[in-house]
Amino acid sequence: QVQLVESGGGLVQPGGSLRLSCVASGIIFSFYNMYWYRQAPGKQREMVAAITRGGSTNYADSVKGRFTISRDNAKNTVYLQMNSLQPEDTALYYCNAKHSIAPMKDYWGQGTQVTVSS
Repeated sequence: QVQLVESGGGLVQPGGSLRLSCVASGIIFSFYNMYWYRQAPGKQREMVAAITRGGSTNYADSVKGRFTISRDNAKNTVYLQMNSLQPEDTALYYCNAKHSIAPMKDYWGQGTQVTVSS
């Protein structure tokens, strides 16, 4: 059974930082490209950051220079370091795993809430 479990969300003041973690089980983690998405109330889910199995990264323009995605294959974990958080970063953040050569193997976590407010 595949599980993606996110953690690390919470309430933070503008300008603050958080680090999200997503631990995967039930998959061969190193075969998967990993993503962080977010969805704010009333908005569509959007991709925030991606990291390939080879370690290449990609970011949404809105978070470039502030967020960093990384992975630890030994721990089956992907991270999202979020700095200089702003109220517009408030959303439910989801972890997503897509197999690098079999994209129908596509799994989601339940999400972790990030709220940026003073």
